[in-house]
Amino acid sequence: EYLFLLDKLGLVNIEEQTDGLVFSTDSIDELNAHFVDYLNFGGYPEVVLSEKIRTDPGRYIKSDIIDKVLLRDLPTLYGVQDIQELNYLFTSLAFNTAGEVSLEDLSTGSGVAKNTIKKYIEYLEAAFLLRTVHRVDQSAKRFKRANFFKIYLTNPSIRAALFAPVDADDAAMGSLVETAIFSQWFHQDMPLYYARWRRGEVDIVALKENQKAAWAVEAKWSDRYFDHCDELKSLVGFCQKQKLTSATVTTRTLSGTKLIRDLALGFEPAS
Repeated sequence: EYLFLLDKLGLVNIEEQTDGLVFSTDSIDELNAHFVDYLNFGGYPEVVLSEKIRTDPGRYIKSDIIDKVLLRDLPTLYGVQDIQELNYLFTSLAFNTAGEVSLEDLSTGSGVAKNTIKKYIEYLEAAFLLRTVHRVDQSAKRFKRANFFKIYLTNPSIRAALFAPVDADDAAMGSLVETAIFSQWFHQDMPLYYARWRRGEVDIVALKENQKAAWAVEAKWSDRYFDHCDELKSLVGFCQKQKLTSATVTTRTLSGTKLIRDLALGFEPAS
């Protein structure tokens, strides 16, 4: 519905083709401005539908959604004794959304036992505030021990509500763009992972039932890689090992296809 609204506003062109819908825009700067607004304030229908809430959406998201869940619902449902511990953990994870963490590091940094942190993360996932994404290696194999994983907010605007809104050039934009893109695929049936090995990483990997990669995406908020495909060595190497013939790289404004080592890299704006 949001995309078709943007279509009516003339910001997005939607074309139906045999393999699905194809999106393009003639107003990338304006679309990006709306995208930044979405990262800061979007994702909750109440914010869109209420003129009163729109005057201070951050306050609504924090007080009516986050605080009620953290301070009332989760302690009641799960018997959380130390609410401040839970709140501190969530705030830390929210600030570093899309970042790789480990129970060991989280425990060392907070002084909270690893088993307790593991339970808190499970509670926050059950409340649909965040999602855990596990790691695979360059062969798309899961690690026997899930020592490291990534945490994503289910909605990037939670970060702005807790801290402050960002602008298009903010240092946090990369992780927020990755969070937003990940969140659009959370509801699909195909399991999502990220790939990381000693010398490389791929942001988003979908695996088929045979544990082979179905597709891969590198989530960027930069146009640099459009003219520097050679810097995407990790993505190219992963796709070659998985025998993928194409992959997607998001950009800030540029779109097109580049061929590198028989791999078709499709570039398209993140917005």
